[in-house]
Amino acid sequence: MGGGDTFRAVNAKPPVSRRKSRLPFDILYEDGDFIAIDKPAGLLATHTRLHGRAARESQPTAENFLNGYVRKGQLKSSRRVWLVHRLDRETSGVMIFAKSAEIADAMRDNWQAVTEKTYVAEVEGRIGEDGGVFESWLKEDADGYRVRSVPGPKRGGDAPPGAKFARTRWRVVSRGADRTVVEAKLETGRKNQIRVHFADAGHPVVGDVKYGGRKAPRMFLHSSELKFRHPKTGRWIVLSSPPVKGADRPRSRDAAEKP
Repeated sequence: MGGGDTFRAVNAKPPVSRRKSRLPFDILYEDGDFIAIDKPAGLLATHTRLHGRAARESQPTAENFLNGYVRKGQLKSSRRVWLVHRLDRETSGVMIFAKSAEIADAMRDNWQAVTEKTYVAEVEGRIGEDGGVFESWLKEDADGYRVRSVPGPKRGGDAPPGAKFARTRWRVVSRGADRTVVEAKLETGRKNQIRVHFADAGHPVVGDVKYGGRKAPRMFLHSSELKFRHPKTGRWIVLSSPPVKGADRPRSRDAAEKP
C-alpha cells in the first residue's frame, strides 16, 4: 500500500449501529460512494439464481438489506447499491458495496491493483511451517458448485481452458494440537481460493465440508481486513473486523502456541 492519506475503520464503535439502522450487521464505513459492512456468517452477499425481480429482491441478502437502507423506507425509490466483490455465504467479515454503477465498475476493473485483502482462518491439522505461498490454476466445475486446482500450462504454453492462476500468501498465527489459525493474503481473487488452496495442502478450513473439512458450527473463514484506494480521492481506506468473540471465533482446541 502506497503513501498518502489513509482512513482506518475498525469494527469497535461503527458509525451506524445495528439498533439505529435495523440491519442484521454493522456498517463499518460510509461515504457518498461506498458502504462497507461486517457481514455475518450465513448471510448471502447477493441473490442466488432466482427467476423474477420480486423473488430476487425478497431474498434475505446483504445487498437487499442495504438497498432498503439507502432507500430509507421509500419503496418507489430508485436508490440501490452495487456489488463490488463477493464473500461466500459462510464467510464473515469486511465487505464493500458501491452506491453507483460507475464506482462499482471502476473498482471491479482494477480490483487487484486497488485492493489488499486479508483473511483469518482456522484450518484442520497442525501446520509445521510458519508461512508460505500457495499457487495453482483454479477451474470451476461445469455446474459452478466446486472449484478445483488443475495442471498448469507447460512452459510457453497456453493456460488450461477455463482456468485462472491463483496465488495465496499465508502465515501461521497460532497452533493447537489438531488445528492451526492462519492469516491469508490474496494476491489474486478467485472463487473459493483460500478454501481450495488449504484443502489441497491437506488442511481444509474447519467446517468447510464442501472441500473436505469436518462439520462445525460454522466455517471458520473471516475477512479481517480490506484496504482499497478510493477511485475519486485516491485515499487508501483501511477497514478491519477482528474475528468475532465466543463460540464463533477461530481458535485451536488446546492451548495455542504462537510461532
